Amino acid sequence: MTGPVSALLRLKKGKNAVVLAHTYQPAEVQDAADFVGDSYGLSVEATTVKAGTIIFCGVRFMAETAAILNPAKKVVLAVPGAGCPMADMITAPDLLALKRANPSHYVMCYVNSPAEVKALADVCCTSSNALDIARRLPQDQEIVFVPDKYLGDYVAEQLGRPLVLWNGFCPTHARITPEMIGRAHRAHPDALVMIHPEAPRESRRLADRVLSTGGMCTCAQQSACTEFVVATEIGILHTLQKQNPSKKFFPVSDAITCPNMRKGSLVSIMNALEGTGGEVITVPPAIAAAAERSLRRMLDLCGNG
Repeated sequence: MTGPVSALLRLKKGKNAVVLAHTYQPAEVQDAADFVGDSYGLSVEATTVKAGTIIFCGVRFMAETAAILNPAKKVVLAVPGAGCPMADMITAPDLLALKRANPSHYVMCYVNSPAEVKALADVCCTSSNALDIARRLPQDQEIVFVPDKYLGDYVAEQLGRPLVLWNGFCPTHARITPEMIGRAHRAHPDALVMIHPEAPRESRRLADRVLSTGGMCTCAQQSACTEFVVATEIGILHTLQKQNPSKKFFPVSDAITCPNMRKGSLVSIMNALEGTGGEVITVPPAIAAAAERSLRRMLDLCGNG
């Protein structure tokens, strides 16, 4: 192996580092990573890392989660400017006010949120386990769900009862429209349509499966279908095609991209490893301790695999 990837591998070994990447990252980043996964998979993987340094290829809240779960490790966000608009839609004071207005409610917090918000929650969740966690609660337990109103709406729809929702959302998934789903059905009539639960309800209802990114990967591997329309960030198509070379995958639209996830590159990984780029992520100890409790509760409820 020669070229940039070979240099990256040598540097990674010399720095005792591991590279974790989200499935929405560009193809070259996924191919250079030690582990590629969705938010839940990355949360689990972060608890098993042996290397002294974690280079995180994703967005800020993901690197914060890795730092919280690995206080003895050095966690570097490869692209410092990679944020999450949804996470920015809620603050700790916002959640405190919501809790005061709903004092008997159990607070579920989507991992797409700042550390100080996780610190105020009863449990964290991801799109792959939010419904499972909600179903484990007593049926009469009222729930506050933050910050994604569309994922919260999906959980409420499946539970058959309302949740108190925050008005946050993912701008990328919010752009998935019923018209896109309709066009995809017409263009690929034999394809199974998979959609992420961060999409609006009117679009979710037109799809065949509502799945997290990890769930989409599992479905594609296990399904007898050979064609799939994928309604989530287009970076996952590289993952799906690598895992299923004999199957075909079509984006619901080439416009469903996350600008922050698109910032990743081999150069950003190299710079993070060399110390000329990236940002070491730290979380204040008190916030980290409280946030870790809600994250560990998620892992305990759902298992580490």
